[in-house]
Amino acid sequence: MKKALPIIFALVVVLALLVGCGPPAVKEPVGSESGGKEPVGSESGGKDPSGSLNAAEITVQVEEGWVEYYEAAAKRVKDAYPDVTINFKQVASFTHLDTLGSTDAANPDVADLFALPADRLTDLANKDLLGAVDAKTIADKLGGWDDFDAGLGGLFKVGDEYLAFPYNIETLVAFANVKNAEAEGIDLSKPMELADVKDPAHALLPVFDTWYGVALTNSADIALLKQDGDKFVSDLTADWANLAPEKQAAINVLYEYWKLNRDANTTLFDAEAGWGYIDEQFTTGGKGVFRIGGPWELSGMQERTNGGADLDIYPIGQITVAGKPMKHWQGGWGLAINPRIEEDADKVALAEAMIAELVNPEYFVELFKAMGKILENVPAETYQASSLSDIERELIVAVIESYKISPGRPLFQQFGPVWDTWKNGVLSWNNVAPANVEAAYGEIKASFDAMMADLK
Repeated sequence: MKKALPIIFALVVVLALLVGCGPPAVKEPVGSESGGKEPVGSESGGKDPSGSLNAAEITVQVEEGWVEYYEAAAKRVKDAYPDVTINFKQVASFTHLDTLGSTDAANPDVADLFALPADRLTDLANKDLLGAVDAKTIADKLGGWDDFDAGLGGLFKVGDEYLAFPYNIETLVAFANVKNAEAEGIDLSKPMELADVKDPAHALLPVFDTWYGVALTNSADIALLKQDGDKFVSDLTADWANLAPEKQAAINVLYEYWKLNRDANTTLFDAEAGWGYIDEQFTTGGKGVFRIGGPWELSGMQERTNGGADLDIYPIGQITVAGKPMKHWQGGWGLAINPRIEEDADKVALAEAMIAELVNPEYFVELFKAMGKILENVPAETYQASSLSDIERELIVAVIESYKISPGRPLFQQFGPVWDTWKNGVLSWNNVAPANVEAAYGEIKASFDAMMADLK
């Protein structure tokens, strides 16, 4: 993958574009409201004399709603390097990735630079469809990371190579309906312990769905599937008696929560009807107080809370399980390059210069307003001091705080069967009606035993 000549050229050009770039957006609020900003690291706005590109040309994948932000970033790069050409290929990210994955890197319908979610990286890397990025050089010049590999940077590292550069972070947060909480006598200033919930509508958690269920299992560090040397293991194949006490406690809370919903005859643990029940109860005037979701769900939450007037947002740890804060995963998106350009030093350098400008922390406000993306290397206090709206700042701070306490998302392909394995195990309770937590756990264990047998 990594070719020596392109990387050397890329390093020189990225350094040139970023020269003089300190991390002021990381140390103190930047003037993102002022106009006429310069390209990253370019004080004159013209070509940096310490480096140049020789009429390089690349195509960049962009979604419809991203075009204006991307055009502005490309202009800053072209102002610094007038000889380069940056073309846009307007296509949805997942459509673009499906095209890449089903054909090859040489396909002209595939861009030279594109966005991808973290969970697509492993499959594309295994097919040799991602080029190496000199991520550490870009990160060092942008600033803001104490440990680049501890976050998305590490997730995007395969062997000795970085196959994407961090674009934005994602994780789940806790949304609260303030008006409903007041009516139900719930004090939002204190964490809500799931084991203490008396009315199932007060905590609307679709934990049968693995995407949300991991917020509960992660609270007790339950490994649904993990690598152990050259093999894979799961905590949920252990006998109940051998399961660690804190893991037993989390499963017990889950079981009691299921019983609470069954006894109240709710549809929350219905894979189809559960979502409508959650939306209905969370709407102002219902009994719903807390639910969990991602930052991309903000508009939907506002619609159900009088335009956001009744909405508060908390880090996901505001909900606890057996005394332990819920935590989701450190996830997000990256920017990757097509391996077909790796032999062309100037194309690689231009792609990396464009990456650096797309995630330029000086434009963190513009990035969020255009695409809802939160930069990993811009701290919460900088977002708090920005011109973003109160609810946007509240959301971003909650995401950052939730992200800090969460483990990295598993990216290995073998994790795929876990999604249905957990879901089927938990939903089997609806038919089996286990009499106690040990019997309930037995259903989950049977589901994971079958999965592990298939993995061997």
